[in-house]
Amino acid sequence: MVSRQNYSKKYALLLVVVLVLGSALLFAGCGKEKTYRIGILSGLDYCYDITIGFMEKMEELGYTEGKNVVYDIHRSNFDMDEYRNVLNQFVADGVDLIFVYPTEASIEAKLATTESKTPVVFCFCNIEDNDLINSIRAPGGNITGVRYPGPDLTVKRFELLQAMLPEANRIWIPHQKGYPLDCQIDALLPVAAATGVELQLFPAADAAELDTELQSRSQAADPGFDAILFLAEPLSVTADAFAVLSHFSEPRRIPIAGAIINEGDYGTIFGVSVDLTSTGKQAALVADKVLKGADPGLVPVVSSDNFFLINYNIVQKLGLELSETILNQADEIIR
Repeated sequence: MVSRQNYSKKYALLLVVVLVLGSALLFAGCGKEKTYRIGILSGLDYCYDITIGFMEKMEELGYTEGKNVVYDIHRSNFDMDEYRNVLNQFVADGVDLIFVYPTEASIEAKLATTESKTPVVFCFCNIEDNDLINSIRAPGGNITGVRYPGPDLTVKRFELLQAMLPEANRIWIPHQKGYPLDCQIDALLPVAAATGVELQLFPAADAAELDTELQSRSQAADPGFDAILFLAEPLSVTADAFAVLSHFSEPRRIPIAGAIINEGDYGTIFGVSVDLTSTGKQAALVADKVLKGADPGLVPVVSSDNFFLINYNIVQKLGLELSETILNQADEIIR
């Protein structure tokens, strides 16, 4: 017969074993690292370095692709239907976070996540004159990110063009038809009016429309403008559109400015923008906060730093004389 004392000892030992095994399993489960799913929508190929910078910084922050983070990356070029399809799929797939750029894609991301409240981190995005956020300090809802300082850079581009080409009194500005540009244009118009410079805004749906317009202008001795200035928008920086612009401008020695692009032996004379890779890294820092539990609506929006780059090869090709004051302002000079 087993004594009550021996039974109690065996029961106590069994209980200890059960508790130890249970604790081991519990801690093993707690120690399993979560795998985050991040949907990335690059709405402009020209800016794809943003995605590269984002993923590089995420790696530095401890998010290793294939180990604790999985990326679903989609690329487009100002295709609103594609934006909506991709974003809706991200929501249906239950991603932990959506990383999106530029402006119009970010606006669509907010609309696509109205019900799901999937966290959204935007980048390369104008926040003026739209309903994307409530304020920089408290963006609200399920969205935050990195602001593109569009109005400030638009004015800086114009002022630099004036300093480099003081005789250019007629500036042609091609841009994507239907693209949200109010904040940039509103900032630019009074500055141009104060200097007496005539701005000629030309909206086009695609490179073909640009080509049709310029073919018409090519019949006259005077094309009607002295220089071309780019705003921050998707049309002018696409390869097909820039090819049309450069092929028209090169034989006429018309300067193009605003963003750094080359087509063959011809390109823009300067660019004012943000460093795409660095901007992507800024967005990763914001995403890290959200993935760690911060309310995106309470994570302040940050602004990208800008840079000024001179393409001195094209400057020389056009025979332009730049003062030391202008050259010293440049963050980088391509020679």
